[in-house]
Amino acid sequence: MSKQVIKLLFVVMFVTIGLLGISSFDARAEKIGYVDVAKVFDKYEKTKKFDKELAEVGKQKQSGRDTIVLEVRRLKDEMALLSDQGKEQKQKLVDQKMRELQDYDRDAQRDLLERREGVMREIFKDIDEVIRDYGKQKGFDFIFNERLMLFRSEKYDVTDVVLGELNARYKKTGK
Repeated sequence: MSKQVIKLLFVVMFVTIGLLGISSFDARAEKIGYVDVAKVFDKYEKTKKFDKELAEVGKQKQSGRDTIVLEVRRLKDEMALLSDQGKEQKQKLVDQKMRELQDYDRDAQRDLLERREGVMREIFKDIDEVIRDYGKQKGFDFIFNERLMLFRSEKYDVTDVVLGELNARYKKTGK
């Protein structure tokens, strides 16, 4: 065989192998979506319910605080009417009530913060679970958090669908 025929065979084999390689390449497009997690969090029925509960607990804490503040004011008013010796004893009571108020404020703030953090973890767990389940059910390869993307096309936004599934699941289970 001549050198030209051998070169031609190599070229044909190379092109054939290349075409076979290209045809076996998985050229499917990845199914992707994104979710505006902040929007889902804000519009989730469980979040709304929790906000109402937390506001009620906050009112109760404020009422307890107001009771202590009124007691301090009453003691200070009484102190103004007393002799110097009586004022010293009342001042001790006022100081004690002020410490009680500070302790109450600190404990109330800690309690509200712990409640908030616990429910927020639970809510984000719910959101993650629904996104994961939705992605598996619908055959998504990727679902991104909207805040992490610099550019996105609205056609990949699955936020409202995920929110609907999340609220439906919450209404069904109540938790």
